[in-house]
Amino acid sequence: MSKSIADAQQQSPLADLDDWESAHVADEAEAPIAREGKKESEFRDYRKNVRAGVREFYRLQHTNQTLDFVLAKKREYLSRQRKRMGVWEAMEFLNTLVDDSDPDTDLSQIEHLMQTAEAIRADGHPRWFVLTGLVHDLGKILCLFDEPQWAVVGDTFPVGCAYSDDIVFPEFFADNPDSKVPEYQTPCGIYEEGCGLDNVHLCWGHDEYLYHVVKDHLPEEGLAMIRYHSFYAWHRAGAYAHLTNEKDRRLLEWVRKFNPYDLYSKGHTKPDVKALAPFYRELIAEYYPPQLAW
Repeated sequence: MSKSIADAQQQSPLADLDDWESAHVADEAEAPIAREGKKESEFRDYRKNVRAGVREFYRLQHTNQTLDFVLAKKREYLSRQRKRMGVWEAMEFLNTLVDDSDPDTDLSQIEHLMQTAEAIRADGHPRWFVLTGLVHDLGKILCLFDEPQWAVVGDTFPVGCAYSDDIVFPEFFADNPDSKVPEYQTPCGIYEEGCGLDNVHLCWGHDEYLYHVVKDHLPEEGLAMIRYHSFYAWHRAGAYAHLTNEKDRRLLEWVRKFNPYDLYSKGHTKPDVKALAPFYRELIAEYYPPQLAW
């Protein structure tokens, strides 16, 4: 195996960018729109039958996502000088990511986004909620900027404070340099109790990146869905509640309302992108300018 191929596999061990999502346990009560032909409990199950690539992915993520790394990525990306493009153009750009081995779907990136949005629309939610479903994964274009998988996807968690046992594979944090910094290993760490999640640094990835790209154009409920939909330790297990404030507790309901559409819509009917495009182009234009800074 050539060194370049070996290095790429080491940085991106997931066979498919969505593998990290398909392995968690799901509570059946949490998934009213479960994927057809598959029980909710078969998704996101880290307790058994976990692919080696998923374990290696989390080993890399938990080892490398330090406070310094997160702050460096924010300095690098939050000036948003990589590219200028509209939302539909960003969807087409994301579609150049080839994900053809997901065991739960054979959808393109655009089809997954539309499928999520269509499930939300079918349940009669507001237009901004439908749009949130359409754009929620666009931050994955970080992969097209040559970021490794562990800096793009995966369950998110705070850095700069103690790691919760509710984070998947918490044992891998033993190799993170921050685990040796006493200041970072108290419940509050560098933060204050009740400071609010706006003031907490989560590990770097597509959620945080996209939040900053779109934050001026969606209601705060939709922005919370985007920013925290991978923060499972919080919105599912209740960890880090001591860092939250009243705003976070109010928005938590919306994050939880969104999550099943992301996880469990993939088994639904494949969307007709061409037929749906006029509706979604109009919806995008209702909320977004022709171009955004990425």
